[in-house]
Amino acid sequence: MDWQPHITVATVIEDQGRFLLVEEMAEGRAVFNQPAGHLDANESLLQAAIRETLEETGWDVELTGVTGIYLYTAPSNGVTYQRVCFAGKALRHHPEYTLDHGIIGPCWLTRDELAAQPERWRSELVVRCIDDYLSGHCFPLSLIRD
Repeated sequence: MDWQPHITVATVIEDQGRFLLVEEMAEGRAVFNQPAGHLDANESLLQAAIRETLEETGWDVELTGVTGIYLYTAPSNGVTYQRVCFAGKALRHHPEYTLDHGIIGPCWLTRDELAAQPERWRSELVVRCIDDYLSGHCFPLSLIRD
């Protein structure tokens, strides 16, 4: 059996109680997710998180810590993902930036606004990462070794 987990990164970016999320199309429906994506070849996890956030939201961010490392098997396709989720802060928005294919756009929601719409979560990791962040789970960036 050839089993390979997919390495992904995500960011939890909070500003005054609202979280930067991505509204995107997945399996024919509009869903919410953290800015997230796959690690590219010859790229560090930190570089990937910064790149994916820009590509999906048009925001430059500064990473401030590691919220958690998650192992998740998607029930829709059986693929296993290892997600490294970073905390960070928004620095600068580039409204003219061309977002990745399938991205409807960035949005800022409170945890309660997001929690009220579970049918629109890309996966349960969306709220879990925010809850871990809100619980104070933040490890130093030095946890990640290139």
